[in-house]
This record gives sequence, C-alpha cells and structure tokens, in this order.
Amino acid sequence: MAEALAAATAGQYEAALNIWEPLARAGNARAQNNIGACFVDGLGVDQDLDLARRWLELAAEGGDPVGRRNLATLYFKGQGVEQDYARAADLYRAAAEDGDAPAQDMLSWMLLEGEVMPPDATEAGRWAMAAAEQGVGSSMTRLGMIAHNALGTDRDPVEAARWWRKGAEAGDADGQAMLGAAYHLGAGVPHDKIAAFAWLLRARAGHSALADRFFEAVRGTLTPEEAAAAQRRAAIPLGELP
Repeated sequence: MAEALAAATAGQYEAALNIWEPLARAGNARAQNNIGACFVDGLGVDQDLDLARRWLELAAEGGDPVGRRNLATLYFKGQGVEQDYARAADLYRAAAEDGDAPAQDMLSWMLLEGEVMPPDATEAGRWAMAAAEQGVGSSMTRLGMIAHNALGTDRDPVEAARWWRKGAEAGDADGQAMLGAAYHLGAGVPHDKIAAFAWLLRARAGHSALADRFFEAVRGTLTPEEAAAAQRRAAIPLGELP
C-alpha cells in the first residue's frame, strides 16, 4: 500500500492501480476505495461512475471510513447514482464516527444548514469540533459562525473571532473573510483596518464569496499607504505570520 501511495502521489496512477487491484480483489477495503476514487476522477483509467460506485460500495461494506465518505459524496451529488441525501447522511455519519475528519466536517455542515436533514446546531458543533481538532479549517470557521450567530450556545464575539483566526491561519478562505470583517467591525478583536484588509485580500484570493460583502467598504477607509501595508501583510506566508 505504501508503494502504491507513493506512485499515486507522483501521479503514476496506472502503476498504483496495478498494485491496488490484487489487494482490492483480496478484500482490502482501502485499496477498493482507492480504485473507486480513481474511477470517479478518471485517474489512470477512463472515468466510470458505475464502476466507481461498485468499488466504493465494497470499501464501505468492508468498513473503510474513506470509502464510506467517498460513496456518500456520490449519493450527495447524484454522481452515477440517484441523488439520495438520506443515504449520504448515513454514510457520512458512519465515516465520521470512525474518525474521518472530512466526513465530520461535511456532517457538521449538513446539520447546521438543515437543508437535507433536520437541523441540530449542538450536534453540528460537536462534529465541527471533532474535525477542527484534526486540523480542518472549514470546521474551525464554522465554530466561529456558531458562536457569532448564537446557534445552540450564547453569542460570543471573542470566541467567534478566536475560531475564525484558527480557520484563517489554517488556510480557510471563509475564515479569513470573517476574521477580516471582525477586524473591520471591532467585533471580538480590536478595530484594525489594515489587518481587516489584509485578511480580506487573502480571502478574495481564496475565492471566498463572503469577502465580497466587506471588501470595498474596508478598502474605502484606507489611505494608499495603509492599503500598501495591508498588501504586504497579506503576502506573508501563513506559517510565518507573527
């Protein structure tokens, strides 16, 4: 498996598939998932969503959390299967309970949005926390939204900004947008228009639609010198921020 992973990481998907196939046919659930994922995206093989589903079903039945999450995505999007949000939710939950961070993040989003399953802000927060503890930036940002909007908890601007900072520093563009807005409004953090614009610049570069709500308003408050300072700050790699 390590040899196959190294080949796939190097873009040598055909070589990886040659290793995974006998393992998958022998019942290795992670190898089954990997083959299914290749058929989903056409990596080393022609895209074939029906074969993808078959391999991912085997992986899910074999207990692989990544296989369950990938199969859930097919059902959520209706890719190669009839769209089935309930089936997707069940699979995401099973993967989340097995510790899969992206599944925890997705389940948290579904529970908070309440569009495809009954909303439950408390449960959404629990799964977002689980994913955040594994480094998922979007879940960190969601925890900030939960605190900001008082969803199942008291409103706490300081806690919201703390989580937005964590999400922002983890590279989540929406977290960067919301942290920029917090600095602009002085909500949970001191008002700082240079910091606000620097985070909004990062968010816009990351294609966050949330940044558009505040971008021009913040830019309009800056002198040319302040805007240049914000641009310099935005150019600093996230790992090197003071």
